[in-house]
Amino acid sequence: MTEQKQTVDPLAHRTTEEIAAFLDEQRAAYAGLLAQGLALDLTRGKPSAAQLDLSDALLGLPSTAIDAHGTDTRNYGGLEGIRELREMFAELLWIEPDQVVAGGNSSLVMMREVLTDLILKGGVDSERPWNAEEKITFICPVPGYDRHFTLLEWFGIDTVTVPMNDDGPDVAAVAALAASDPSIKGIWIVPTYANPTGSVVTLEVAERLASMPTAAPDFKIFWDNAYAFHHLTEDEAKSADILSLASAAGHPHRPIMFASTSKITYAGAGVAFLGGSAETVRWYLGHLGKGAIGPDKLNQLRHSQFFGTAQGVRDHMVKHRQIIAPKFDEVDRILTERLGGLGVASWTKPTGGYFVSLDVLDGTAARVVTLAKEAGIALTPAGASFPGGDDPHDRNIRLAPTFPELAAVTSAMDGVATCVLLAAAESLAG
Repeated sequence: MTEQKQTVDPLAHRTTEEIAAFLDEQRAAYAGLLAQGLALDLTRGKPSAAQLDLSDALLGLPSTAIDAHGTDTRNYGGLEGIRELREMFAELLWIEPDQVVAGGNSSLVMMREVLTDLILKGGVDSERPWNAEEKITFICPVPGYDRHFTLLEWFGIDTVTVPMNDDGPDVAAVAALAASDPSIKGIWIVPTYANPTGSVVTLEVAERLASMPTAAPDFKIFWDNAYAFHHLTEDEAKSADILSLASAAGHPHRPIMFASTSKITYAGAGVAFLGGSAETVRWYLGHLGKGAIGPDKLNQLRHSQFFGTAQGVRDHMVKHRQIIAPKFDEVDRILTERLGGLGVASWTKPTGGYFVSLDVLDGTAARVVTLAKEAGIALTPAGASFPGGDDPHDRNIRLAPTFPELAAVTSAMDGVATCVLLAAAESLAG
C-alpha cells in the first residue's frame, strides 16, 4: 500500500475542539451528499459498455466453421480446444501450446473443476484423493479475490492468511506454513495486477514459491492470471514464468494456471484457459472427458479470427487501457485531493488490473460502506477481500471504477471521500 504524501495536518494530531469542528463540517457535507439522490455502483470489476463495444466484430464471426488445421468446429470433439487459439494464448502466457487447454467462457468454472478433481481423485502427484485427508487448508494472500475464498468455503476447505505485499504474497510466511503443515495443499495467487491491490509477483518471489519445500507432496499453486494483459500504463508488467520455474525446481506439477478473455472481449461469452505440465493437462482432460465431449469451438474460432495473432490481443488491450485508465486516474486524483495528508486513508495506484484497494482508519471500513450505501453509492462489502468476509482490522475496501462512466466515477469517489472523512471524524471524536 503506497502511503500518500502529507500535505496538511493529520486529523489525529488535532485538538479535541478541532476534531469536533471537523466532524460538524463532515456531517454537513454528508447531508449535502444525501440530498444529491445518487444511484452509483462500484461493487464489481465489470467492463463498461464502451469496452464491450470494442469486440462487436465478434458478432459477425467466424467467417468459416473450419479452423486453420482443418477441423470442423461445428462438430463434437477437440476437448483441449482448437489449436490456433491455444497457440496464440500460449505465446501470451509464456507456455507451450501442448500445456494449454482452451475451454468454455469461465476460468472460475475451471478452478472449481480442478478442485473437485483433486478432492475426489487426487492430482498427478497425489498419494491419495484429497478427501481422504483429515483436513484440507489453503493459503490465502490478503487482501485477495473474494471468489477464490467463496470456492474454498463452498468446499469446506480451511484457510490461513498471509499478507499480500507489493511484490506478491509474503513468501517467507508462505514457505514457513507450507513446510510445516501437511494439510496445507495449496495457495491462491493472482500474480499480475492482483485483485484488489494491483500487486505484481516478482521473479524472486515466484522462484521461491516454485522451489520451496512443502509438507504436502502434492501442494498446488493456483496461478489465476486473470489480469495478465490488463495494463493501465505503457510500462507493461510481465508475469513470471511459473511453469518453467517449477519444472526447473523439480516440481513441474505444482502450478496450475488459469486465464480468460472475460475482460478482453465479452465478459459472458469469452474463452477460458488452463495451463500446467503436460501430465497435468492430460489429468484435467481425462476427468473433463467424463462429462464433456468438446467445448464451444465456434466461439474459440471467432476469437482466433478476431485477434488474428498474439499481437492482435496486445493491440486490443491498448484500446481497453485508453478507456479505463482515465477512470483510475480520477480515483487517485479525488482521493489525493480530499484525503491526502489527513492520515485517515491510504490507497493503491495500480499500473494494471481492475481495482483500487483503499485502506481507511481501522475500525471504520464497515461504517464507510454503510454511509455510502445510504447515500446511493454501492461499494463491495467491507472485508470482502478476506476469507469469510472477516477483515480483522475493518479497514479495507475494494473499489471497482471500470464499469461506470467517467463522470459517475467522479461523483462516486467524491461521495466515498466524504464518507471516509465522516467515519474517521466520528471515530476520532470517540
